[in-house]
Amino acid sequence: MFKLGLIINPLAGVGGSVALKGSDGEETAKKALELGAEPKAGLRTLQALEVLQGLDIQVITYPAEMGEEVAVKAGFEPLVVGEIESGNTHAEDTLRAAKDLVAAGVDIILFAGGDGTARNICESIAGEVPVLGVPAGVKIHSGVYAVTPKAAGEIVAMLVKGELVTLGDQEVRDIDEEAFREGRVRAKYYGELVVPQEHRFLQHVKNGGKESEELVLDDIAADVIEKLDPDSYYVMGSGSTVAAVMEQLGLPNTLLGVDLIKDNEIVASDCTAQQLLELTEGEPCQLVITLIGGQGHIVGRGNQQLSPALLKRIGKENINVIATKTKLRELEGRPLIVDSGDPELNARLSGVIPVTTGYHDSVLYRVADY
Repeated sequence: MFKLGLIINPLAGVGGSVALKGSDGEETAKKALELGAEPKAGLRTLQALEVLQGLDIQVITYPAEMGEEVAVKAGFEPLVVGEIESGNTHAEDTLRAAKDLVAAGVDIILFAGGDGTARNICESIAGEVPVLGVPAGVKIHSGVYAVTPKAAGEIVAMLVKGELVTLGDQEVRDIDEEAFREGRVRAKYYGELVVPQEHRFLQHVKNGGKESEELVLDDIAADVIEKLDPDSYYVMGSGSTVAAVMEQLGLPNTLLGVDLIKDNEIVASDCTAQQLLELTEGEPCQLVITLIGGQGHIVGRGNQQLSPALLKRIGKENINVIATKTKLRELEGRPLIVDSGDPELNARLSGVIPVTTGYHDSVLYRVADY
């Protein structure tokens, strides 16, 4: 029987929807919950485990919200090890859980979290057993995560079925959240973990660096601005490509957040998910977003403020994706990815979508939900 270790960081990603740009540290998580954020790591783990139903698997996990509850909900009868103070988990619990699962003889550890969780796993058991991350955090720069929760389940299923899956080292990276909240990305290398590598389903390390094609960005911005409807609200996503649009409009921009504009004026800056829903209620609304270089995500990485409720309201036809052709070529044929947390919505947004790549220049590009 295949022994699957399971660890959930229950507070992973809790700061995303309320524009805190991370969840590291007890105070940040506490503030996020006070602002009305709802933990989603358990739900995302459930999406991964649902792929594994009916397979010959023994789930070994930690108590309550660190794995037991979700495993039971997915239809497994987990072997529970260790102890936690339910409702008050810490990084130390993740460190201890990883060691305990290795001691229990698991074949692989499936863990849900963000880059901070990956750091904990790396610090605790680097190289001892293969691991695979279910993306649940705000920051996902590390290469140890599947592209979506469902994709994580698919990779584990391949292993359980005895299919040939290459194992290889992938980097663990994390950024300084304080700098991130100030609009600066400072990624640091923390080590490597052994990860099952499946080209379609495993995330690539996020590309860094400043976009050098300034003229192309100017052309993209000019095209977007020419098409702006003065009667519509526009949710302006994060990233340097969207920042170029805001710069041409002469508006302040939250590089790593989400802003709202109407008739070429700022309505609200660095919005939370709830603010976006309230401010656009009953109004025509469109979305301008770009992709994460090297990864391809357009929804679900660094923009959790774009809630499923908002995306359903906006509709696929009103989602404007902008990117340079260089960024698209860096994907090497891999699709754009939507990972909203709502499988039905992900499926609705998949297919092909026009991507603005210059002034009056666009391409059709495939979008996958895996």
